[in-house]
Amino acid sequence: MSPQLEVQLIAVVIAAACAIPGVFLVLRRMAMLSDAISHTVLLGIVLGYFLTRDLASPLLFVGAVAMGVATVSLVELVSRTGLVKEDAAIGLVFPALFSVAVILISRFASNVHLDTDSVLLGELALAPFDRLILLGLDLPRALVVGLGTLLLNLVLVLLFYKELKLATFDAALAAALGFAPALVHYGLMTVVSITAVGAFDAVGSILVIALMVGPPAAAYLLTDRLSRMLALSVLIGAASALAGYWFAAWLDVAIAGSMATMVGVAFLLVYLFAPERGLIATAARRARQRWLFAEQMLALHLLNHAGTPEAAAECASDQVGEHLRWRPVFAAEVVRRAEQGGLVRRQGPMLALTERGRALAQEASLR
Repeated sequence: MSPQLEVQLIAVVIAAACAIPGVFLVLRRMAMLSDAISHTVLLGIVLGYFLTRDLASPLLFVGAVAMGVATVSLVELVSRTGLVKEDAAIGLVFPALFSVAVILISRFASNVHLDTDSVLLGELALAPFDRLILLGLDLPRALVVGLGTLLLNLVLVLLFYKELKLATFDAALAAALGFAPALVHYGLMTVVSITAVGAFDAVGSILVIALMVGPPAAAYLLTDRLSRMLALSVLIGAASALAGYWFAAWLDVAIAGSMATMVGVAFLLVYLFAPERGLIATAARRARQRWLFAEQMLALHLLNHAGTPEAAAECASDQVGEHLRWRPVFAAEVVRRAEQGGLVRRQGPMLALTERGRALAQEASLR
Protein backbone atom coordinates (compact mmCIF):
# COMPACT_ATOMS: atom_id res chain seq x y z
CA MET A 1 0.00 0.00 0.00
CA SER A 2 1.43 3.38 -1.01
CA PRO A 3 2.01 6.09 1.62
CA GLN A 4 -0.46 8.31 -0.23
CA LEU A 5 -3.21 5.72 0.12
CA GLU A 6 -2.28 5.07 3.75
CA VAL A 7 -2.61 8.76 4.62
CA GLN A 8 -6.09 8.86 3.07
CA LEU A 9 -7.13 5.68 4.86
CA ILE A 10 -5.89 7.03 8.21
CA ALA A 11 -7.80 10.26 7.64
CA VAL A 12 -11.05 8.46 6.78
CA VAL A 13 -10.80 6.12 9.78
CA ILE A 14 -10.08 8.97 12.21
CA ALA A 15 -12.88 11.07 10.70
CA ALA A 16 -15.35 8.23 11.25
CA ALA A 17 -14.08 7.62 14.78
CA CYS A 18 -14.45 11.30 15.71
CA ALA A 19 -17.89 11.71 14.13
CA ILE A 20 -19.59 9.03 16.27
CA PRO A 21 -19.12 10.61 19.73
CA GLY A 22 -19.36 14.03 18.11
CA VAL A 23 -23.02 13.37 17.28
CA PHE A 24 -23.89 13.10 20.96
CA LEU A 25 -21.82 16.17 21.84
CA VAL A 26 -23.71 18.23 19.27
CA LEU A 27 -27.10 16.91 20.40
CA ARG A 28 -26.24 17.65 24.02
CA ARG A 29 -25.07 21.17 23.10
CA MET A 30 -21.63 20.35 24.45
CA ALA A 31 -19.65 20.64 21.22
CA MET A 32 -17.01 22.95 22.66
CA LEU A 33 -16.08 20.33 25.25
CA SER A 34 -14.32 18.57 22.38
CA ASP A 35 -12.13 21.67 22.08
CA ALA A 36 -11.37 21.64 25.79
CA ILE A 37 -10.63 17.91 25.98
CA SER A 38 -8.46 17.84 22.85
CA HIS A 39 -6.22 20.51 24.39
CA THR A 40 -6.11 19.49 28.04
CA VAL A 41 -5.13 15.88 27.31
CA LEU A 42 -1.67 17.31 26.66
CA LEU A 43 -1.34 17.94 30.40
CA GLY A 44 -2.17 14.29 31.08
CA ILE A 45 0.53 13.21 28.63
CA VAL A 46 3.08 15.53 30.24
CA LEU A 47 2.29 14.32 33.76
CA GLY A 48 2.42 10.71 32.59
CA TYR A 49 5.84 11.33 31.05
CA PHE A 50 7.13 12.90 34.26
CA LEU A 51 6.11 9.75 36.14
CA THR A 52 7.56 7.24 33.69
CA ARG A 53 10.18 9.16 31.68
CA ASP A 54 9.10 6.99 28.77
CA LEU A 55 7.16 8.39 25.79
CA ALA A 56 6.05 4.86 24.86
CA SER A 57 4.53 4.11 28.25
CA PRO A 58 0.80 3.25 28.33
CA LEU A 59 0.55 5.51 31.37
CA LEU A 60 0.71 8.52 29.03
CA PHE A 61 -2.46 7.35 27.32
CA VAL A 62 -4.16 6.67 30.67
CA GLY A 63 -3.12 10.08 31.97
CA ALA A 64 -4.43 11.82 28.86
CA VAL A 65 -7.82 10.11 29.08
CA ALA A 66 -8.04 10.82 32.80
CA MET A 67 -7.23 14.49 32.20
CA GLY A 68 -10.00 14.68 29.60
CA VAL A 69 -12.54 13.38 32.11
CA ALA A 70 -11.09 15.68 34.79
CA THR A 71 -11.61 18.61 32.43
CA VAL A 72 -15.30 17.79 32.10
CA SER A 73 -15.60 17.46 35.89
CA LEU A 74 -13.90 20.81 36.46
CA VAL A 75 -16.12 22.53 33.88
CA GLU A 76 -19.22 21.16 35.56
CA LEU A 77 -17.90 22.08 39.00
CA VAL A 78 -17.37 25.69 37.94
CA SER A 79 -20.69 25.98 36.09
CA ARG A 80 -22.65 24.49 39.01
CA THR A 81 -21.64 27.40 41.20
CA GLY A 82 -24.12 29.46 39.21
CA LEU A 83 -21.62 32.30 38.94
CA VAL A 84 -20.75 31.58 35.31
CA LYS A 85 -22.43 29.65 32.49
CA GLU A 86 -21.04 26.47 30.97
CA ASP A 87 -19.45 28.18 27.96
CA ALA A 88 -17.61 30.56 30.26
CA ALA A 89 -16.55 27.65 32.48
CA ILE A 90 -15.04 25.90 29.46
CA GLY A 91 -13.22 29.11 28.56
CA LEU A 92 -11.80 29.29 32.07
CA VAL A 93 -10.78 25.67 32.59
CA PHE A 94 -9.19 24.46 29.38
CA PRO A 95 -6.84 27.43 28.72
CA ALA A 96 -5.59 27.13 32.30
CA LEU A 97 -4.87 23.40 32.03
CA PHE A 98 -3.39 23.69 28.55
CA SER A 99 -1.18 26.57 29.66
CA VAL A 100 0.13 24.51 32.56
CA ALA A 101 1.08 21.77 30.09
CA VAL A 102 2.88 24.25 27.83
CA ILE A 103 4.78 25.71 30.78
CA LEU A 104 5.81 22.26 32.02
CA ILE A 105 7.04 21.26 28.56
CA SER A 106 8.95 24.51 28.09
CA ARG A 107 10.53 24.39 31.54
CA PHE A 108 11.21 20.70 32.19
CA ALA A 109 10.88 18.82 28.89
CA SER A 110 12.27 21.13 26.24
CA ASN A 111 14.67 18.42 25.03
CA VAL A 112 11.91 15.78 24.74
CA HIS A 113 9.76 15.12 21.70
CA LEU A 114 6.65 16.74 23.18
CA ASP A 115 5.98 19.49 20.66
CA THR A 116 2.91 21.67 21.29
CA ASP A 117 2.76 22.65 17.62
CA SER A 118 2.53 19.02 16.51
CA VAL A 119 -0.17 18.40 19.10
CA LEU A 120 -2.22 21.31 17.74
CA LEU A 121 -1.69 20.77 14.03
CA GLY A 122 -0.45 17.19 13.61
CA GLU A 123 1.15 16.01 10.40
CA LEU A 124 -0.65 13.26 8.55
CA ALA A 125 2.00 13.09 5.86
CA LEU A 126 4.45 11.63 8.39
CA ALA A 127 2.00 9.08 9.83
CA PRO A 128 2.98 6.24 7.40
CA PHE A 129 6.59 6.35 8.67
CA ASP A 130 5.65 5.34 12.23
CA ARG A 131 4.81 1.66 11.81
CA LEU A 132 4.21 -1.51 13.78
CA ILE A 133 3.64 -5.18 13.01
CA LEU A 134 0.13 -6.44 13.77
CA LEU A 135 -0.91 -10.00 12.90
CA GLY A 136 1.99 -10.20 10.51
CA LEU A 137 0.99 -6.98 8.74
CA ASP A 138 3.24 -3.92 8.56
CA LEU A 139 0.82 -1.05 9.26
CA PRO A 140 1.06 2.62 10.23
CA ARG A 141 0.61 3.04 13.98
CA ALA A 142 -1.94 5.83 13.43
CA LEU A 143 -4.07 3.50 11.29
CA VAL A 144 -4.05 0.78 13.94
CA VAL A 145 -4.92 3.25 16.70
CA GLY A 146 -7.61 4.82 14.53
CA LEU A 147 -9.18 1.47 13.68
CA GLY A 148 -9.12 0.47 17.34
CA THR A 149 -10.78 3.74 18.34
CA LEU A 150 -13.40 3.43 15.61
CA LEU A 151 -14.19 -0.16 16.57
CA LEU A 152 -14.46 0.82 20.25
CA ASN A 153 -16.85 3.67 19.44
CA LEU A 154 -18.99 1.48 17.19
CA VAL A 155 -19.24 -1.30 19.78
CA LEU A 156 -20.12 1.10 22.60
CA VAL A 157 -22.79 2.87 20.55
CA LEU A 158 -24.33 -0.44 19.49
CA LEU A 159 -24.30 -1.79 23.04
CA PHE A 160 -25.58 1.37 24.73
CA TYR A 161 -27.59 2.94 21.92
CA LYS A 162 -30.82 2.99 23.92
CA GLU A 163 -29.17 4.46 27.01
CA LEU A 164 -27.31 7.11 25.02
CA LYS A 165 -30.42 8.09 23.09
CA LEU A 166 -32.62 8.37 26.17
CA ALA A 167 -30.04 10.20 28.29
CA THR A 168 -29.34 12.61 25.44
CA PHE A 169 -32.92 13.58 24.66
CA ASP A 170 -34.56 13.23 28.09
CA ALA A 171 -32.19 12.88 31.03
CA ALA A 172 -35.03 13.15 33.55
CA LEU A 173 -36.88 10.21 32.00
CA ALA A 174 -33.63 8.24 31.83
CA ALA A 175 -33.11 8.80 35.55
CA ALA A 176 -36.72 7.82 36.32
CA LEU A 177 -36.24 4.58 34.39
CA GLY A 178 -33.02 3.81 36.25
CA PHE A 179 -30.55 4.42 33.40
CA ALA A 180 -28.13 6.60 35.47
CA PRO A 181 -27.69 9.54 33.06
CA ALA A 182 -24.66 10.79 35.02
CA LEU A 183 -22.88 7.50 34.38
CA VAL A 184 -23.83 7.66 30.70
CA HIS A 185 -22.54 11.24 30.57
CA TYR A 186 -19.14 10.45 32.03
CA GLY A 187 -18.91 7.31 29.94
CA LEU A 188 -19.46 9.43 26.84
CA MET A 189 -16.85 11.96 28.00
CA THR A 190 -14.39 9.11 28.51
CA VAL A 191 -15.02 7.92 24.96
CA VAL A 192 -14.52 11.50 23.69
CA SER A 193 -11.21 11.65 25.59
CA ILE A 194 -10.05 8.30 24.23
CA THR A 195 -10.97 9.37 20.70
CA ALA A 196 -9.18 12.70 21.06
CA VAL A 197 -6.04 11.07 22.43
CA GLY A 198 -6.05 8.37 19.76
CA ALA A 199 -6.50 10.88 16.95
CA PHE A 200 -4.51 14.00 17.74
CA ASP A 201 -1.07 12.38 17.48
CA ALA A 202 -1.67 11.99 13.75
CA VAL A 203 -4.04 14.83 12.87
CA GLY A 204 -3.65 17.35 15.69
CA SER A 205 -6.24 18.72 18.07
CA ILE A 206 -7.59 21.34 15.65
CA LEU A 207 -8.68 18.71 13.13
CA VAL A 208 -10.05 16.53 15.94
CA ILE A 209 -12.34 19.40 16.94
CA ALA A 210 -13.39 19.99 13.33
CA LEU A 211 -14.17 16.29 12.76
CA MET A 212 -16.09 15.96 16.04
CA VAL A 213 -18.27 19.01 15.49
CA GLY A 214 -18.53 19.79 11.77
CA PRO A 215 -19.92 16.53 10.31
CA PRO A 216 -22.45 15.96 13.14
CA ALA A 217 -23.61 19.59 12.89
CA ALA A 218 -24.12 19.16 9.14
CA ALA A 219 -25.92 15.84 9.64
CA TYR A 220 -28.19 17.49 12.21
CA LEU A 221 -29.49 19.79 9.48
CA LEU A 222 -30.28 16.82 7.24
CA THR A 223 -32.23 14.46 9.49
CA ASP A 224 -34.16 14.12 12.74
CA ARG A 225 -33.35 10.43 13.27
CA LEU A 226 -30.38 9.57 15.46
CA SER A 227 -29.37 6.49 13.47
CA ARG A 228 -29.35 8.43 10.21
CA MET A 229 -27.47 11.28 11.86
CA LEU A 230 -24.73 8.89 12.95
CA ALA A 231 -24.42 7.42 9.45
CA LEU A 232 -24.48 10.83 7.75
CA SER A 233 -21.88 12.19 10.17
CA VAL A 234 -19.50 9.37 9.31
CA LEU A 235 -20.06 9.83 5.57
CA ILE A 236 -19.62 13.62 5.69
CA GLY A 237 -16.51 13.29 7.84
CA ALA A 238 -14.95 10.69 5.53
CA ALA A 239 -15.79 12.69 2.41
CA SER A 240 -14.36 15.87 3.95
CA ALA A 241 -11.15 14.04 4.88
CA LEU A 242 -10.66 12.74 1.33
CA ALA A 243 -11.54 16.09 -0.24
CA GLY A 244 -9.15 17.82 2.16
CA TYR A 245 -6.30 15.50 1.25
CA TRP A 246 -6.63 16.16 -2.47
CA PHE A 247 -7.14 19.87 -1.87
CA ALA A 248 -3.88 19.90 0.10
CA ALA A 249 -2.09 17.94 -2.64
CA TRP A 250 -3.37 20.38 -5.27
CA LEU A 251 -2.27 23.52 -3.38
CA ASP A 252 0.74 21.93 -1.62
CA VAL A 253 -0.45 23.01 1.83
CA ALA A 254 -0.95 21.38 5.24
CA ILE A 255 -3.17 18.30 5.08
CA ALA A 256 -4.86 18.79 8.47
CA GLY A 257 -5.68 22.41 7.69
CA SER A 258 -7.14 21.47 4.32
CA MET A 259 -9.28 18.75 5.85
CA ALA A 260 -10.60 21.14 8.50
CA THR A 261 -11.37 23.60 5.69
CA MET A 262 -13.29 20.95 3.77
CA VAL A 263 -15.29 20.17 6.91
CA GLY A 264 -16.26 23.83 7.00
CA VAL A 265 -17.12 23.79 3.29
CA ALA A 266 -19.29 20.67 3.77
CA PHE A 267 -21.17 22.32 6.62
CA LEU A 268 -21.61 25.51 4.59
CA LEU A 269 -23.08 23.58 1.66
CA VAL A 270 -25.50 21.74 3.94
CA TYR A 271 -26.33 24.98 5.78
CA LEU A 272 -27.26 26.58 2.46
CA PHE A 273 -28.88 23.71 0.57
CA ALA A 274 -30.35 21.28 3.16
CA PRO A 275 -33.86 20.36 1.93
CA GLU A 276 -35.70 21.22 5.17
CA ARG A 277 -33.43 23.34 7.37
CA GLY A 278 -31.07 24.90 4.86
CA LEU A 279 -30.88 28.66 4.53
CA ILE A 280 -32.29 28.65 0.99
CA ALA A 281 -35.10 26.24 1.87
CA THR A 282 -35.97 28.30 4.94
CA ALA A 283 -36.04 31.52 2.93
CA ALA A 284 -38.22 29.90 0.26
CA ARG A 285 -40.58 28.54 2.93
CA ARG A 286 -40.90 31.96 4.56
CA ALA A 287 -41.58 33.53 1.18
CA ARG A 288 -44.32 30.96 0.49
CA GLN A 289 -45.81 31.60 3.92
CA ARG A 290 -45.75 35.33 3.26
CA TRP A 291 -47.68 34.95 0.01
CA LEU A 292 -50.06 32.43 1.57
CA PHE A 293 -50.81 34.81 4.43
CA ALA A 294 -51.40 37.64 1.97
CA GLU A 295 -53.79 35.46 -0.06
CA GLN A 296 -55.65 34.57 3.14
CA MET A 297 -55.93 38.27 4.02
CA LEU A 298 -57.30 39.01 0.55
CA ALA A 299 -59.80 36.16 0.79
CA LEU A 300 -60.96 37.31 4.23
CA HIS A 301 -61.34 40.87 2.98
CA LEU A 302 -63.46 39.79 0.02
CA LEU A 303 -65.57 37.47 2.20
CA ASN A 304 -66.27 40.19 4.76
CA HIS A 305 -67.37 42.73 2.14
CA ALA A 306 -69.16 40.49 -0.36
CA GLY A 307 -72.82 41.58 -0.74
CA THR A 308 -72.37 44.74 1.37
CA PRO A 309 -73.11 48.29 0.15
CA GLU A 310 -69.40 49.14 0.15
CA ALA A 311 -68.44 46.07 -1.92
CA ALA A 312 -68.03 48.15 -5.09
CA ALA A 313 -65.18 50.06 -3.47
CA GLU A 314 -63.75 47.39 -1.14
CA CYS A 315 -63.65 44.57 -3.68
CA ALA A 316 -62.48 46.50 -6.73
CA SER A 317 -59.33 44.92 -8.12
CA ASP A 318 -57.56 48.26 -8.41
CA GLN A 319 -58.52 49.41 -4.90
CA VAL A 320 -58.29 46.30 -2.75
CA GLY A 321 -54.60 46.91 -2.01
CA GLU A 322 -55.32 50.39 -0.72
CA HIS A 323 -57.90 49.08 1.72
CA LEU A 324 -55.50 46.37 2.93
CA ARG A 325 -52.70 48.96 3.15
CA TRP A 326 -50.52 47.18 0.62
CA ARG A 327 -48.21 48.76 -1.89
CA PRO A 328 -49.70 48.69 -5.42
CA VAL A 329 -47.01 46.36 -6.81
CA PHE A 330 -47.43 43.93 -3.90
CA ALA A 331 -51.24 44.05 -4.14
CA ALA A 332 -51.15 43.33 -7.87
CA GLU A 333 -48.87 40.33 -7.30
CA VAL A 334 -51.14 38.93 -4.55
CA VAL A 335 -54.20 39.25 -6.81
CA ARG A 336 -52.30 37.56 -9.66
CA ARG A 337 -51.23 34.66 -7.42
CA ALA A 338 -54.75 34.31 -6.01
CA GLU A 339 -56.18 34.13 -9.54
CA GLN A 340 -53.61 31.55 -10.60
CA GLY A 341 -54.38 29.52 -7.50
CA GLY A 342 -58.10 29.52 -8.22
CA LEU A 343 -58.96 31.55 -5.13
CA VAL A 344 -60.55 34.58 -6.83
CA ARG A 345 -61.99 35.47 -10.22
CA ARG A 346 -62.68 38.78 -11.87
CA GLN A 347 -66.21 40.00 -12.45
CA GLY A 348 -65.60 43.15 -14.42
CA PRO A 349 -63.69 45.53 -12.15
CA MET A 350 -64.60 43.45 -9.08
CA LEU A 351 -62.94 40.49 -7.43
CA ALA A 352 -65.08 37.57 -6.26
CA LEU A 353 -64.17 34.49 -4.27
CA THR A 354 -64.33 31.05 -5.81
CA GLU A 355 -65.49 28.09 -3.75
CA ARG A 356 -61.88 27.31 -2.98
CA GLY A 357 -61.21 30.90 -1.96
CA ARG A 358 -64.30 30.99 0.24
CA ALA A 359 -63.16 27.80 1.99
CA LEU A 360 -59.71 29.32 2.59
CA ALA A 361 -61.26 32.50 4.02
CA GLN A 362 -63.58 30.56 6.31
CA GLU A 363 -60.70 28.38 7.51
CA ALA A 364 -58.60 31.48 8.20
CA SER A 365 -61.44 33.18 10.08
CA LEU A 366 -61.67 30.23 12.50
CA ARG A 367 -58.03 30.47 13.57
